[in-house]
Amino acid sequence: MSIYHHLEVWRVAHALVLNVHSHAKRIRGAEYVSLKSQMLRAAMSVPTNLVEGSGQESAREFCRFIRIALNSSSELEYHLLLAKDFGVMRVETYNSLRDQTVRVRKMLWGLLRGVSRRVPKRKPDPENKTANEQSR
Repeated sequence: MSIYHHLEVWRVAHALVLNVHSHAKRIRGAEYVSLKSQMLRAAMSVPTNLVEGSGQESAREFCRFIRIALNSSSELEYHLLLAKDFGVMRVETYNSLRDQTVRVRKMLWGLLRGVSRRVPKRKPDPENKTANEQSR
């Protein structure tokens, strides 16, 4: 079993995808096909990037995938807002999905902080001096 199964944020993000899918499939109209697609893609990107990132060899790489998941959660939040403002999603549904999205994003920030602590600090390269150091 991969490490992502042990991540609470992955479980919550997976549940969010299922909830977004459940509500997105209720959106009708040809003009909203793209919105539905983007909403689902953004939602699915969050746990998918946790899965992919958890399989990386370094903490630095895992952090990169967590950041992508964070960006996708922000994108999802905006698509949810659009659905509400277009009148194709009830306010109550929007509020619930937005709250879930914000919860996932907070959890991702916590995971990023924790994993970042495991990233080794880069030592300054004595051969790579800044312009100020070279002019002295």
